[in-house]
Amino acid sequence: MTRSPQPPAKPASRRSRDAPGVLLHPRNRHQGRYDFARLTRQCPELSPFVVATPAGEASIDFGNPEAVRALNRALLKADYNIAHWDVPDGYLVPPIPGRADYLHGLADLLAESAGGIIPRGSPVRVLDIGVGASCIYPLLGHGEYGWHFVGAEVDPVALDAANAIVQANALDRAIELRRQPARGSILAGLLHAEERFDVSLCNPPFHASAEEAARGSQRKWRNLGRTVAAHAATPLNFGGQATELWCTGGEASFVRRMIRESVGVQTQVLWFSSLVSKAENLAGVRRQLKSAGVQEMREVAMAQGNKQSRFVAWSFLDAARRKAWSVARWPEVQ
Repeated sequence: MTRSPQPPAKPASRRSRDAPGVLLHPRNRHQGRYDFARLTRQCPELSPFVVATPAGEASIDFGNPEAVRALNRALLKADYNIAHWDVPDGYLVPPIPGRADYLHGLADLLAESAGGIIPRGSPVRVLDIGVGASCIYPLLGHGEYGWHFVGAEVDPVALDAANAIVQANALDRAIELRRQPARGSILAGLLHAEERFDVSLCNPPFHASAEEAARGSQRKWRNLGRTVAAHAATPLNFGGQATELWCTGGEASFVRRMIRESVGVQTQVLWFSSLVSKAENLAGVRRQLKSAGVQEMREVAMAQGNKQSRFVAWSFLDAARRKAWSVARWPEVQ
């Protein structure tokens, strides 16, 4: 592992010029406007999707899923050395800047137990709950920090797609993919007894039903200035399958269940974490964490797309035990 500069205790975010009001982590590579000239040089297949805005600036049609997919492919190639990337039709095409922000926030969290130094390289192991067809968090986290990942998934089609990405980019030594054997479980039955993870992450299903997901899709089309009726049967610009978009009880229920299951593997993970997109779900998450007996909880504000979001992290280890964990697992940053 190599040392990185000590991050500030509360890093100041930077404002995106493409979306005023949206704040990105200061280490996020995607500050300001996309450099489409650079991106199309790296990935010529993006060129047909680049259009001029009314102000005469380069952009893409973010309502076109193929354009969004091509943009992601270009960003991954230009900024993360990912030569081959694709997802099956209808699967989630994630917005990369927001996904990167989550990882940078987790890096800051790990640095707290290591004297402000971000631990890097293969000793850092990350568990991605719901890795998805895009395999996006392992790709970004390995490219940015050299971390090693285990990505868990219940959907066999998504798992096959993620595995194709890993194999095409010769990343099988850095990214292991694993099928969650029980569809109704999140952490239970997933970890081996001897395994230790420095952090887990999760982007839980947002909606509580297919109908709620459809209404969310329509709102996004309206936000893009499109006629909803013309696209009522069309997937979101970022796509998404049922397991990616909704589950019984929605995000709140999923995160509470994850907290309950984390109790059973509390000594195997330094920090558990999950995105919580809806601010109104935080009160229930706090109550569940208190009931679970966690030693430390954090709520880290961040931006995803044009909305404010956050992730919640919790640990069953007190400060002394978290420090001992870091000394044992990341000795080169001490």
